[in-house]
Amino acid sequence: MLQSIDWLIIVAYFLLSLFIGLYFSKRAGKNLSEFFLGGRAMPWYLAGLSMVATTFAADTPLAVNELVAQHGVAGNWLWWNMLFGGMLTTFFFARLWRRSGILTEVELIEFRYSGKPAAWLRGFKAVYLGVFMNCIIIGWVNVALITILRVFFNIPESEALWYVAGAMLITAFYSALSGLWGVTVTDAVQFVIAMTGCIVLAFLVLDSDKIGGIAGLKNQLPASSLDFFPVIGDGSSAGTVLTLSVASFFAYLSIWAFSWYPGAEPGGGGYVAQRMMSTRTEKESIYATLFFQMAHYCLRPWPWIIVGLCTIILYPELGDTDKKLGYVMAMKDFLPAGLKGLLLVAFLAAYMSTIATQLNWGSSYLVNDLYKRFIKPPEKFSSEEKAQRSYVAAGRTVTFLTMAIGLFVTTQITTISGVWSFVIECGAGLGLVLILRWYWWRINAWSEITATLTPFAAYAVSKFVLHLEFPQSFFFTIGITTAAWVIITFLTKPEKEETLHAFYKKVQPQGCWNPVRLKLNMQKTGSLIPLFICWISAAMMTYSVLFATGYFIFQETSKAWMWSAGALTFFFVFRMAVKKSGVFENQTEQH
Repeated sequence: MLQSIDWLIIVAYFLLSLFIGLYFSKRAGKNLSEFFLGGRAMPWYLAGLSMVATTFAADTPLAVNELVAQHGVAGNWLWWNMLFGGMLTTFFFARLWRRSGILTEVELIEFRYSGKPAAWLRGFKAVYLGVFMNCIIIGWVNVALITILRVFFNIPESEALWYVAGAMLITAFYSALSGLWGVTVTDAVQFVIAMTGCIVLAFLVLDSDKIGGIAGLKNQLPASSLDFFPVIGDGSSAGTVLTLSVASFFAYLSIWAFSWYPGAEPGGGGYVAQRMMSTRTEKESIYATLFFQMAHYCLRPWPWIIVGLCTIILYPELGDTDKKLGYVMAMKDFLPAGLKGLLLVAFLAAYMSTIATQLNWGSSYLVNDLYKRFIKPPEKFSSEEKAQRSYVAAGRTVTFLTMAIGLFVTTQITTISGVWSFVIECGAGLGLVLILRWYWWRINAWSEITATLTPFAAYAVSKFVLHLEFPQSFFFTIGITTAAWVIITFLTKPEKEETLHAFYKKVQPQGCWNPVRLKLNMQKTGSLIPLFICWISAAMMTYSVLFATGYFIFQETSKAWMWSAGALTFFFVFRMAVKKSGVFENQTEQH
């Protein structure tokens, strides 16, 4: 199937990845800040590209292909809905994460809260996010690559697993060597390769005799497949148009605000927070996150969507559970020698960029927030230099251990969609606490502990006692969790004054901090209204660019120009709101 030129491309790609890892190995070995945050010297464009590359995993084109093949273009609203949460992070949280000066998201817990509850929560989340959730994410990305290799090479699943293990070992090797700088630079290279491969595939499939270009595609598809918006009613998803009940519509519309989800954490978090904190200034943290949102929703989807629509025509025999395989089948059927290797490298690049980030990010929690905080703190070393070297060595060791656990979890996952459902519903209700801990002084450690643990109990009750299905189970979990953490917040004491004062002086958040601000005799930091306008206008501008691009592709010029005019209008509103908010002005550099 693969020719010599294909294998040459694959080998060259692996050698390039290893070279980058070796190049940055010396820098990464200096200290924890260099290893996990790149010394807080990351340019915004590299940090932004790295975020986009990480969300472009091996499973992403397959998932989009499945959505489009089942429900047309509108099926993408099952992930397009998260743009509002991403833009909220851009304007309300990016600069705060950078300003906090912490090393990891989990370290924020003992910066914002105090005492034994804060210490327990930090240790728990270091393990829960760094091992449990991280390895689940690694597992489902591995399962996707196994599926690709199994179909592409027509090999058994057990053999594909060995190939995935080899790719993961190479990824762990350069990640452990180079730290975040190596991960980020390889992410940028990998993203360019991956997008190039996907665009080439879209052109080749679209121009094939069986499709006949855009005109042929439109003639052979039901008109509903090209609808950009779902139907809201009392039905269920069926046919070639996404139909959502009113309850499901509101559930999907609210996921970004209420539920923890990797890459779309309410208030920022995970590798997104890591990239924001790695930038050179607060201003660059906003630029990086804004670029991420624009590229994530406007730049990436259309090549995948085009192929997904084509597979409806090319492979009508595929059942609903196998429609994701249409993307891999198109690779096999329409790519000539050389381009087969390029596309396979594109998927390997997408896979490795995600795995590299997950390994580095997860290790940062286990080293900084578990090993350094509870097992071997700096005072146990004879010098700071020895401590830092030990922590970096621990980071490299933990990277390989995480890889091994991730491989084991891979063998236990039977369905990716089942993992997605579990992650979303077991984080339902936590989102508001993660948002409000920055903007309301009264949130305390017990609020977050309650919001973290309650969803598991509520989810179990909804599924195994009440036998509810999504979205009813989702709303049930949100309701129980929100009521629980609000009650606990007011039944427990606020955080200690010295903790709140230190947090406020360093971060200077807006919102409900008047009791703290008045005691510190500090001036109010400004109104939140311009930030709200920035948030909404930027989100609407992004949606407008997304739709304008799609209508240009489908040669519906009147609609394309209409959405282009909308994008321009929202851009001017956005620019005026930015000036009033001062969000890009007077930002302090914190290296």
